Amino acid sequence: MKKIIWSMLWMITAMSAEEVYATFQVEAQKSANLAFSSSGIVQKVTVDVGSEVKKEDVLSTLQNDDLKVMLEGAQVALKYAKLDYDRQVKVKKIIDQSQFDQYAFKHENAKVQAAYQKSLLDKTVLRAPFDGVIYEKSLEEGDVVSGAMIRTLLKIQSAHERKLILEFDQKYHAKVKVGDHFKYKIDGDEKMHEGKISKIHPVVNMENRKVIAEVEAKDLMVGLSGQGTIIADDK
Repeated sequence: MKKIIWSMLWMITAMSAEEVYATFQVEAQKSANLAFSSSGIVQKVTVDVGSEVKKEDVLSTLQNDDLKVMLEGAQVALKYAKLDYDRQVKVKKIIDQSQFDQYAFKHENAKVQAAYQKSLLDKTVLRAPFDGVIYEKSLEEGDVVSGAMIRTLLKIQSAHERKLILEFDQKYHAKVKVGDHFKYKIDGDEKMHEGKISKIHPVVNMENRKVIAEVEAKDLMVGLSGQGTIIADDK
C-alpha cells in the first residue's frame, strides 16, 4: 500500500515538474595532495596505494633523531626554567622587580623554544588529514625530500563518500533548486541511481555556459561519468 501511495505522489510531483538533462563526473567528496614541508631523508613509509587510513594516522616519517634530541634538550631547559620561575613567584614581594622579570623572561623564552623544537619535529611526520584511502604514491624509504622544493608525495581521497559534479544548460538556472531529485546512470551501466541536488555553484561555467551542481553519492569509482535527469519542481 505504501509503495502505491509513494508512486502516486511521485507521479503527481513529476506532472508539476520539468525534467532537465545533465551530464556528470564522479569526484571524491574530499581529496588532498600531501607533501613534507621539511627537508630530509625518508625513514619510513607506512602506506601504499589502496591503504585505508584514519585521520592523524602516520603515513611517512623523515629521519629525525637529531630533532628528537633538540626537543628533549628544550624540554629539560623549560623544566628548570619553570622551577626557577616558580621559586621567584613565592618571594616576588621581597625581591627586585627587574630580577623577577628576568626569571619570567627565561621561563617564557624556554616555552617558546620547546614549542619551536616540537614544531620542527612535527614537520618530519606526514599524517592523514582525514579518513580516506591512498590513491597515488611517489616516495620510497631512502628518498631525499626538500622543503624548499615541495612536491606531492601522496594523494588521498575519501574512501567511500563521493560527489557527482553535474552540468546542465544555463537556461534552467532559475528552475533547478537544492533538494531536487536526480535520476542517473553511469556510462556503460544500465542500473538506475537516484540522489538529490546538494549544492548549486553560484557561477556559470564561462567556457560552455553550463551551470554546475553537486549530488552526494557513495562507493562509485572516481573518474566515472554519466548522465541523468534533474526533476526540477516548479513549486
